Amino acid sequence: MKDAGDIITPIEPSRKLSDAIRDVKNAFADRDDVVVEMREAHRMRLDLLAAELAPVFADVPADMDSFDFAVSSGLQPRLWIDAVSHVAMGRDRRTYRFLKDTRVGRVVLAESTEMKPVADAVTRYVAERVVERQHMMEGGVESAVPGLHRHVVQEAEPPIRSETGRNGWTTFFAGLGLITAGALVGLAVSLALFWDRIMQMKISF
Repeated sequence: MKDAGDIITPIEPSRKLSDAIRDVKNAFADRDDVVVEMREAHRMRLDLLAAELAPVFADVPADMDSFDFAVSSGLQPRLWIDAVSHVAMGRDRRTYRFLKDTRVGRVVLAESTEMKPVADAVTRYVAERVVERQHMMEGGVESAVPGLHRHVVQEAEPPIRSETGRNGWTTFFAGLGLITAGALVGLAVSLALFWDRIMQMKISF
């Protein structure tokens, strides 16, 4: 039961949930338009850079498939050079950033608001990869320490084999003689050590 002094504010009939939903959708649409515009602006600049680098990409050997050379779509478009390097736009939508993923993290290879310095850095990077591949295919391995040369190790001479069976028999009899001499020496030493005990045993008999 309500008191007589309570003031009741009626809900305005014009305030509807559908109107609030429409306002929220409009706000989301405006924000999406900004995101789309940013993405399109990024992609347009990356397309211009890709067109600038098209002659470089065309000169890469056809059998070298480690490069991508493609602009990816998404929230942040990228011009992929290979699996670990790409060009992306900075937060200001004007700065080109040439990035590479390494074991210690992502590093910046080049960064500029001008297209030419970044295009030159990408060209240099592609040239280095091509030369490295050619060097590996040719089998050339440079020494880690300049001026250090490996010494040539000569092969060991093969063991001398006996020419006739006579040498084999001679070796056999020589070994047998050594064994016999060793046995005789051992027997003599044993007799010398136990001679007193043997004499005592004879006396007792």
